[in-house]
Amino acid sequence: MLWIPGPTEVRPEVLAECTRPMIGHRSQACSDLIASLDPGLRLAFGLEAKSTSSVAVHTTSATGLMESALHGVGPRVLSIVGGAFAKRWAQIAGSMGKQVETLEVEWGRSVDADSLREALTERGPFDAVTLVSNETSTGVRTHLDRIAEVLRDFPDTLLLVDLVSYIAGAPVDFDTNGIDFGLAGVQKAFALPPGISVCCASDRFLVSAREQRDRGSYLDPVSFIEGHVARKTPSTPAIGLYYALAKQLEDISTGVTLPAADHGLVGAAAWFARFAKHERLQARTVEWAHGHGLELLPAADDASPTVSCIRAGGLDVGALTAGLSERGFEISNGYGPLKGQTFRIGHMGDHTEAGLEQLLSAADEVLAAL
Repeated sequence: MLWIPGPTEVRPEVLAECTRPMIGHRSQACSDLIASLDPGLRLAFGLEAKSTSSVAVHTTSATGLMESALHGVGPRVLSIVGGAFAKRWAQIAGSMGKQVETLEVEWGRSVDADSLREALTERGPFDAVTLVSNETSTGVRTHLDRIAEVLRDFPDTLLLVDLVSYIAGAPVDFDTNGIDFGLAGVQKAFALPPGISVCCASDRFLVSAREQRDRGSYLDPVSFIEGHVARKTPSTPAIGLYYALAKQLEDISTGVTLPAADHGLVGAAAWFARFAKHERLQARTVEWAHGHGLELLPAADDASPTVSCIRAGGLDVGALTAGLSERGFEISNGYGPLKGQTFRIGHMGDHTEAGLEQLLSAADEVLAAL
């Protein structure tokens, strides 16, 4: 069973949706399928009831939407870089000819609000800030409310947020946190096969995007977002994955994926119960680590609710992962420069507390043998 930080385990009921008969992507059935996604996506992004922000789906990876987001903003970009995927976004911006400044953050720490304010003040003005809300490589969560408080004083700077291993695992509160473009793949806390990505765009992002020249074609944010809103995608979507997303959004919103004690919850209450489950999974993982004399890489206040990045100390990470693999469980070694120094457990999506206990019990066996 996959306990890596994504792709994560997918329920058989969701996989079955991928095998449904194909429909024409210009048919009424496909338009209805696209429309069925919006209520669940609006809950996932935590949109306010009267929000005018637009949700959309695109047949691309989350990396594709990183590039797409940058097509919608001006040339001056500040990239907050505290891990591998934040670094990737800065590199994409540079490859597009953007004037990129980076705010470097030590791996394992979240960005300090005062440092962000200083960078915006002394090195700006900037057209946009890029931020990874939940850095999968380090297990660090950035508190979006603290970023929002800073950005309110820089109203001409758009906030672009990678929500890849965060959304469907924790509350996004898109409008409250002043996000202008939020993006995610679906293979993390949504617990779907990879291949499509979801996003939400503010009105002011779309205004900015329409003003930009040379936005490309397939990744033009205006094109695919307006296409989604019109229920007519500009290119053929991955219909099987759309069916899977529709099923998962419905099941989350009606409490199907929740523990028995939470059955009966629907709508926003069901989503918040899902978030609470992720917090419990994270807390139990930390408790287990401490029981073996191990610590998280990030400070407790910065710890991700979906990915625990644990310092290995003197532990042989390769032996741990191999031993778990022999027992039917997959976790991840550290990423990049953290390989061998940390290991990561992805306790997200539709994983259960009972399932986590099985994983940790197997890990106990491996550690005892080591």
